[in-house]
Amino acid sequence: MSDDVLARCQEIIGYRFSDPLLLRQALTHASAAPTRSESNERLEFLGDAVLGLVVCQYIFDRDGELPEGEMTKIKSSVVSRRTCARFSNNLGLTELMSLGKGIGTARTLPPSIPAAVYEAVIGAIFLDGGFEEARRFILSHIAEEVDDAVRSRHQKNYKSLLQQHAQREWDQTPQYDLLDEKGPEHFKCFEVAVRVNGRQYTSAWGPSKKEAEQKAALAALVELGLIGPEQGAE
Repeated sequence: MSDDVLARCQEIIGYRFSDPLLLRQALTHASAAPTRSESNERLEFLGDAVLGLVVCQYIFDRDGELPEGEMTKIKSSVVSRRTCARFSNNLGLTELMSLGKGIGTARTLPPSIPAAVYEAVIGAIFLDGGFEEARRFILSHIAEEVDDAVRSRHQKNYKSLLQQHAQREWDQTPQYDLLDEKGPEHFKCFEVAVRVNGRQYTSAWGPSKKEAEQKAALAALVELGLIGPEQGAE
C-alpha cells in the first residue's frame, strides 16, 4: 500500500495519524495480509465497540424521554452492516482497501467487507487519537441518521421510518399496492399492502389511501421487529 493511498485516506476521513501503520492495517483485508493478525479484523472488532458506544451515548443525550426499548430499536436501525458499508462506499474507503486476488472489486464486494473497513478505521482512529477523535469521525456521518430515526418515531411517520430502514438495509424503496376499496364515494375505505425486498407484508385498511399506507407501513415495521405492536395502538 503506497504512501499516496494513506495520504488520500487521511484527507478523506479528516484525521492525520501519528502512526500511519494503524491506518495501513485498517485498510488491509485478511485476503491481502501475510497473517490474520496483520489484517484489519482486530481493528474492526474494536471499532465496532467504539461505534456502538458513541451511537448509544448520542441517542441517550439527544432525547431524555426515550425509553430503553426505543433507544435500542433506534440504535439497531442506525448501526447495521448496510449502514456502515454505505458510509464506507460514500467516503471512498472501499476503493482504498488492499484486497487479495480473486476477492472482487469495490463494486462487487458483499456489504460485510466495506462495513468492516469502516469499523476498522474507527478502531485505528481510537487507538491513535483517542475516544474524542473517534467520536468526531463517527458523528460526522451518523448523527443525521439518528436524528431522522428519532424524528420519525416522535412523529409516528411509519412510512418514513420504513423507508429509512429499507434504504439502509436493502437499498430499496418500499412500494405500496392498493388491494381493494369499499363503500360509497363519500365514505370509502382502502386496503393497502407494502412490498419491499421481495416480500409483501400484512395489508391494512384506512379511510384514505394515505392513512392506509401509514398503517401498512406500521404493520411491516411490527413484522420486522422494529416497532412493538403496542406502539401502533398509542
